[in-house]
Amino acid sequence: MNAKEKQIQALLTSTVEANGCEIWGVEWHSSGRHSKLCLYIDRLEGVSVDDCEQVSRQVGDVLDVEDVLPQQYTLEVSSPGMDRILFTPAQFATSVGERVDVRLNYPFEGRKRIIGMLAGLENGDAVVRVDDHEYLLPLENVQRARIVPEFD
Repeated sequence: MNAKEKQIQALLTSTVEANGCEIWGVEWHSSGRHSKLCLYIDRLEGVSVDDCEQVSRQVGDVLDVEDVLPQQYTLEVSSPGMDRILFTPAQFATSVGERVDVRLNYPFEGRKRIIGMLAGLENGDAVVRVDDHEYLLPLENVQRARIVPEFD
């Protein structure tokens, strides 16, 4: 997460928790007049449409009062879904054993995208196994990592 996303998360955490949810992640996409704030919320029992609606109303009010976003934006509140994005080292740790799609900021061994099984974390690196090869991917080089749902 960048500094703006961390600022937004810190500001909204108590509001989201007051609704019985937690913030899974924040994405701020600023592109002129078409900016978008995506807030992913989660809870053990799962997230309902009513949860998203209630959190959206309250979060929107907080953002309007605090005026942390200088331009017009669209607010989207949703569950992280089955193909959830991994934002934090803790989320990587709880997702060990899952299939992941990792996109990198800079090529690693000639690749900017690696899809494989998340085998663990070692000293700030995600260990991703592809066939018989393990990649140690520094989390600071991960642009986006997402769970790849598998259906049996």
